[in-house]
Amino acid sequence: MLLLQRSEKAKFMPGVWVFPGGAVDPEDGEGEQGHRACAMRELAEEASIELEAGEELVLFSRWITPEVISTRFDAWFFLALAPAHTPPKADGNETIDAAWFRPAHALEAQAAGELSLSFPTINQLRWLQEFRTSDEALAAYRGSTVDSITPKVIPDGDSHRVVLPGDPDYPA
Repeated sequence: MLLLQRSEKAKFMPGVWVFPGGAVDPEDGEGEQGHRACAMRELAEEASIELEAGEELVLFSRWITPEVISTRFDAWFFLALAPAHTPPKADGNETIDAAWFRPAHALEAQAAGELSLSFPTINQLRWLQEFRTSDEALAAYRGSTVDSITPKVIPDGDSHRVVLPGDPDYPA
């Protein structure tokens, strides 16, 4: 998996390692095709990886930020195969580092305090670590129905915790 480290100057999630992404621009189009065009454009802009026109992008997940977060996103995540032996290159503006990771290794680095990962990224990496190869992951999600995930932030004593749909404490 390709992960990019966001600039420390970023307003949203500074210094966090994330999947490439960004806002859909008007020239990207609308609906799912607009999200696909945005994914390809952002991958090129943020990591210098160009996918050929017509490259398969498999919708993998879709996350909507919780209502309590002031900056709201409806983020669509796609899986794709990068051209073989493609080194990612951070753009030096939005992203300051870029690297390929096996999902389990990124999670181990996060647990060891070597990477800062967001809640959605951690969960998606957990889902993907069950696959031995990229082809297996693509095959598993190809043609599947992807429902949006909206985490909820709930009180937990003196603090809060995040729960996902399907968790026993997820509010109805």
